[in-house]
Amino acid sequence: MDPVFLQIGSFTIAWYGVLITLGIVAGVWVGTKMARERGLNVDLFNDMILWMIIWGLVGARIVFVATSWHQFENTPFPRVLLDIVNLRQGGISIHGGLIGGILVMLYYARRKGMDFYRYADLCVPGVAFGIIGGRIGNIMNGTDTVGRVTGWAVGYRWPDSARAFHEGMCIKNPNPDLDLSQYCQQIGGQIVMTAPVHYTQMYGVIIGVILSVASYFWLRSRIPGWAFWQFWLWYSVLRAGWEETFRLNPLSPKAYLNQGLDAPGIGLFTDTHVISIPLILVSIWMLVRLRRQGAPAAAPADTTLKPS
Repeated sequence: MDPVFLQIGSFTIAWYGVLITLGIVAGVWVGTKMARERGLNVDLFNDMILWMIIWGLVGARIVFVATSWHQFENTPFPRVLLDIVNLRQGGISIHGGLIGGILVMLYYARRKGMDFYRYADLCVPGVAFGIIGGRIGNIMNGTDTVGRVTGWAVGYRWPDSARAFHEGMCIKNPNPDLDLSQYCQQIGGQIVMTAPVHYTQMYGVIIGVILSVASYFWLRSRIPGWAFWQFWLWYSVLRAGWEETFRLNPLSPKAYLNQGLDAPGIGLFTDTHVISIPLILVSIWMLVRLRRQGAPAAAPADTTLKPS
């Protein structure tokens, strides 16, 4: 596990960026193929996707920095500004990326007369692919989205060769709930974090795979918006109910914490837990509403203008 995909002199390309890019490319290919099959405006879709990627990354970074400010607050100015915009080592919020992308789609729906849901549904597989690529990238980085220490049989002992993980985890964290340095020791001349943790990065990969497969069935519905809201529902359920519950994130509010070598490694509630509750409720409400409305008698012809 090495964060560097390619290094030429002092120039490096990180696995994280490569894998995110592959996920985006796969998503654009699938979305474009479906847009053509459904008689939608492919040029409009591709133009919109470009801006969704740009503003999605901006939104993803803004939300990550806002919810993880403890990682930046002790960095002196002006270096902190460089750290804030540096995406090469990871550090983005999926929720922030989704918000940025949705705002772009809403803009296109208003300015171009685009049917929001018919195009939004096409983005679902791409987002799922991006989750897979991002979480594999987190594995390569080592220190991203780490799980809590656990005594459960699912605990994962990171190999000693995963230097980014061990060196990152063995730096004392001022927040005792997030500090794993107590489990570190010198082994073979190298610092090693010896405690097993929840393999939350892999949990995220599995969630992405589940959503990718599920999106195939959601998109068979003739109800515009069905895939869009199914994604929000099940991503929120799986992320909050599974991945986030075992992830080493700050608790706000601190309702329950039980981690350690003789504990399950559970923490409630993180910011993602809090955000996911209204998202789940809104998604259920929207799905019930869409089902009651039913599918249109026939898919309307796409009369949106091609982007100028």
